[in-house]
Amino acid sequence: MVWRRKSGGAASPCRDDGESYKVPKGHIPMVVGCGGDGDGDGHGERVLVPVRLLGDPCVAELLDMAAQSYGYGQPGVLRVPCDAGHFRRVVECALRSESCQPA
Repeated sequence: MVWRRKSGGAASPCRDDGESYKVPKGHIPMVVGCGGDGDGDGHGERVLVPVRLLGDPCVAELLDMAAQSYGYGQPGVLRVPCDAGHFRRVVECALRSESCQPA
């Protein structure tokens, strides 16, 4: 999982200056910690989340929160209205529980 400040920069694979960027195969970009407004004003962190984690119940609950706040027709990057630290803990927990699953 890759965490980057939304303000951009040379090291960030997610650029805010209108240029395109490549998202690695199997990942989805999201903006977390953007408050409740979702207006893309430069707040929040961009994160690349592995697609396989979207089915985790805790991650799915955060996606439901996003749907309730912004609807299903969000333009651009998916915004999740929660604290970036909380989102990070949820995703890390999902990664840990995934690694504990029997093969």
